Amino acid sequence: MSKAPKWFIPVAVVALLWNLLGCAAYLMDVTLTPEDVAKMAAAEQAMYAARPAWAIAATATAVWFGAAGSLGLVLRRRWAMPVLVLSLLGVIAQDIAVFGLMRGVTIPAPAYVLQGLVLLVAIALVWMARTGIKRNWLR
Repeated sequence: MSKAPKWFIPVAVVALLWNLLGCAAYLMDVTLTPEDVAKMAAAEQAMYAARPAWAIAATATAVWFGAAGSLGLVLRRRWAMPVLVLSLLGVIAQDIAVFGLMRGVTIPAPAYVLQGLVLLVAIALVWMARTGIKRNWLR
C-alpha cells in the first residue's frame, strides 16, 4: 500500500462528518410527528406528503451507505468504493423522486442547491475512493 497524500484523511474525516449529519437529518425526518408536520409551511407539508416510500428508502441508502463508505475511506479500505457507489445511487434515486416525480409540488430554491451539493459530494467521494484504489492508497 502506498502512502496517501496529506489531504486524504482530513477530507475523509470531513466526508464522514458530512454523512453523519445526513444520518441525523434522516432520523429527524422519519421521526417527525403529525404535530411537527403541521407546523411546516404549506409547501413543505406538500413535499413531505408527496414523497413515495421508496424515496425515503433511497435517502436512507444515501446517508447510511455514505457514512459507512466515508468510514471506509478514513480506515483506508478498498470496500469503501462499492459502498460509496451504493450511496451515490441512493442520492440519484432520491433526486429522481424529489425533482422528477413530484408534480404540482413547489420545491423551494434552496432544496435545489442543497441536493446539487449532496450529489456533487457523493460523486467526489466515489472519485476519491476510485483514485485511492488506483493509486494503492486503500488496502
